[in-house]
Amino acid sequence: MAAQHPVRVGVIGAGVISKTYIENLISFPDIEVVAVGDLFPEAAAERAKEFGIGSSGDAESVINHPDVELVINLTIPAAHVEIALAAIAQGKHVWSEKPFSLDRESGAQLLEAAERAGVRLGCAPDTFLGEGLQTALAAVQRGDIGTPLTALTILQSPGPESWHPNPAFLFQYGAGPLFDVGPYYLTTLVQTFGAIEKVAAVTSRSRTERIIGSGPRAGTSFEVTVPTHVSALTQFAGGASAQSVFSFDSPRVNMGVFEVTGTEATIAFPDPNNFDGEIRLCKAGETDWQTIATVAEKSSRGTGALDMARAIREGRAHRATGELAYHVVDAMTSITESGELGEFVPVTSSAPRSELLPADWDPRAATL
Repeated sequence: MAAQHPVRVGVIGAGVISKTYIENLISFPDIEVVAVGDLFPEAAAERAKEFGIGSSGDAESVINHPDVELVINLTIPAAHVEIALAAIAQGKHVWSEKPFSLDRESGAQLLEAAERAGVRLGCAPDTFLGEGLQTALAAVQRGDIGTPLTALTILQSPGPESWHPNPAFLFQYGAGPLFDVGPYYLTTLVQTFGAIEKVAAVTSRSRTERIIGSGPRAGTSFEVTVPTHVSALTQFAGGASAQSVFSFDSPRVNMGVFEVTGTEATIAFPDPNNFDGEIRLCKAGETDWQTIATVAEKSSRGTGALDMARAIREGRAHRATGELAYHVVDAMTSITESGELGEFVPVTSSAPRSELLPADWDPRAATL
């Protein structure tokens, strides 16, 4: 008989996002957080004390913890694969923050290692499991807009250096607006249209240096090494297409635009970086939007890890899979290459759309 106790998890990475993750994880009866680790053990100890978690230390202490079944990998992007591989080697399942990897080769290595070890990989973003995007996806799937044909997505901002106290990594290899925020949009596009077949892009970088705007290092400059504006055209295997802007070069903030046009109507999704929001519809022959639903979140960061934990116990597929995350990395890499080459670049991987969550899905129910 399968174990009927909560899935025991260890968190590696005690940075800003860990607070939100742990707040959510400890609110889920089906998950028990037993350890926190970090490159700086004192940061892990502080976070563990804040939430009454009994064990803390470095990353290795979490990976080797005998009770940890699932590692929640919240390290910086450059460390995601290294930490995940170490956890897999100890027979642990791994949930990682996005991006899954920084390149195709290491991402493929990660998938192969997990398959050999018989463990699961999951990866953010899990916002598509939020009530907002689930409601919008359900509307598309039941035919509210007819046959989906195209999408328009826009992310424009001046960049995170004005508010982030340590933003340099967000403007270097493995980040920029495409790798940092693009996964939310591209994952939701895959959930809407299916696998991406090829992409084309134009990219640019407005400045080679930026200035930290807040925190103890305010006024310090740092180098920008990646494109800070990406205009991408995506074609899906089913024939649909999307146009996307990912930009940290806009004085105007224009976040969360995500419109899907079908044969009968256009639907406006909530911001794909959120778990709640308003869903609007503009029908053929009309000019005004009508709100068809406004939904609150049932949970936020960590929702995908919860679905994964329950799936481990129930012996079913989880939804925010490593294969899906790798497909998004493959697409983002192809977008980057297209910006350099000036031509369409194929996306050779694939990933199916995930099943919608049941209507009665409750993150705070005890099911194990």
